[in-house]
Amino acid sequence: MEPWRLIVHGAAEGAWNMAADRAILDAHEAGEAPPTVRLYRWARPTVSLGRFQPLSDVDADACLANGVDICRRPTGGRGVLHDDELTYSIVAGESDGLPQGVAASYRHLCSALIEAYEEIGIHAALTARVRGRGGAGACYLHATPADLSIGAAKLSGSAQVWSRGSCLQHGSFVVSRHVEREAAVFRLGAGGAEALAATTDTISSIIGRAPNPRELLAAVTSGLERGLGVRLVAGTLTERESAQVAVSSPRYRFLCG
Repeated sequence: MEPWRLIVHGAAEGAWNMAADRAILDAHEAGEAPPTVRLYRWARPTVSLGRFQPLSDVDADACLANGVDICRRPTGGRGVLHDDELTYSIVAGESDGLPQGVAASYRHLCSALIEAYEEIGIHAALTARVRGRGGAGACYLHATPADLSIGAAKLSGSAQVWSRGSCLQHGSFVVSRHVEREAAVFRLGAGGAEALAATTDTISSIIGRAPNPRELLAAVTSGLERGLGVRLVAGTLTERESAQVAVSSPRYRFLCG
């Protein structure tokens, strides 16, 4: 099997996480980095806004009141509140066997995510429909063909950005969610928390417990290896990637408590 780099990071500020993923994408595009899977967490609850999403989609005062940071993702899509989860990023390209085109690449990468969920004991599937709640800025109130669901409930969404022949895809393995806080920061109003609870699901609610971090990390790693047909080899950011992160992190930061 082809070796891919695996980077595992502990909890970090949201802007740093986003800058790290972009640095890996840039290095891959330049031919200076191998295809890479990065698995990481967040230092504080953080809203990541999609690449072109307006800041007005979130309530900054509610974020401050709830201890929630705000950052910008290099990928598209709508806002996501990251908290009790394991987040992944995958950077790969056509030269690594990734199919051309957004739809085909989503199917390819999401099939690997399905294998990761199988390792956890969850039978997820790609969403084949689109639904939404008006103009809500919260990702989890919208479904697209790139989402993973169990029945009618959304488990996780995915977001991409392509830079020439290289792709960065983001997503999350959500262990539990605080729907009241999410409803507040996205201005979902009366019934917002109930709508989130009714249309989403989490790992802990499905399997009846919260897997410990090591267990979840091992399951996701094993499933991604099988689903991608690659061997993940532990690695770190290069000096050049680290230097780019240090310089570029501020551009992804909106609000940090």
